[in-house]
Amino acid sequence: MERQNESGDIAELREECRQLKESVKEIQETLQAFYEAYSELIRKAQKNGDDVALLMRYIQYLQGNCTNLKYELTDPDNTAPAYFFPKFRSNEETLRLIVEEKKSLARFGDGEFSIAFHASRHKFQRPDDRLASRIWEVLNADAPENLLLAVARQYGSLERFNDQTAQGIRLYMTEEVRKQHEQILPLNRVYSDAYITRPYVIYKDLFTDGPGKRFEALKQIWRDKRVLLVEGAQTRLGVGNDLLEQAGDVKRIIAPPTHSFDRYDEIYRECLARGDKADLFLLAIGPSSGVLAYDLALQSYQAVDVGHIDLEYEWFLAGQGTRVPVPCKYNNEFEGGDRVEDIYDPVYDSQIVATFA
Repeated sequence: MERQNESGDIAELREECRQLKESVKEIQETLQAFYEAYSELIRKAQKNGDDVALLMRYIQYLQGNCTNLKYELTDPDNTAPAYFFPKFRSNEETLRLIVEEKKSLARFGDGEFSIAFHASRHKFQRPDDRLASRIWEVLNADAPENLLLAVARQYGSLERFNDQTAQGIRLYMTEEVRKQHEQILPLNRVYSDAYITRPYVIYKDLFTDGPGKRFEALKQIWRDKRVLLVEGAQTRLGVGNDLLEQAGDVKRIIAPPTHSFDRYDEIYRECLARGDKADLFLLAIGPSSGVLAYDLALQSYQAVDVGHIDLEYEWFLAGQGTRVPVPCKYNNEFEGGDRVEDIYDPVYDSQIVATFA
């Protein structure tokens, strides 16, 4: 009797899913009609020589909403998904595995996926065939037991993000991009969220205690550890703030400020040469970081790709709820942020053990 009830529940759930898909289809068709109407307005405005910049912006938003709607409304829980949805562990579980079980973390976002498919998205790393091949290798290999692979959790519901971030994701996550991700990401793997090192500027809860709690949780990764930072020449992670204050010791290997993969082999050899003097590698060298975390994990070192965590922390400390200029640090997410002032900081200088800039 219980098995019959269970089958009935499943049948009912499947029918609800079918109805939901039909509703989504109807909504999407309506949005598509609006999109086509706006497109016609654009064509008429262009023909008449009118200023179409504002209309073009509406078109982009509408197109992004139309494309992404079905994924946001059908984000799976324990049911079979209708679309491509990677499986994710929680951020709490990711942090537990890093802190307690000393797992490494390799993160892959839009920049890495663009390189993997031979496109240029960010100017701090030019397209590189070898790097593209390595990214494919890492994401498709049997990951070592001590490594967590992370991608951005942006395939379904976007309700935790603020409006600006959600719209940016909708514009990026086109059908073509989703198909690329489906090609490169095995569905039998459980991923961590690459946004784990972006605790502040992308979320709705900017002005609550949420971001502060997330930063404090992340600080546990390097608490009392001998840290070897591998960072770009103008990243200066933790300089001028207390982000690394709880670390036991900090040393730095300095990579080029951009296109760090050009010097990858030298950087990797230097990491191996100094690995016995560190408890933990923290990596912030752009799209090379995920590959380096993988290679170091293969050699039984713990390496965590922390990405833009320092810029996020600076924005959090500024308390404005948005990206702001950060003096003396490379800031690819702010106009003019690639023009970086020199600094004189004897503590920072004393931490540098090798440079490839």
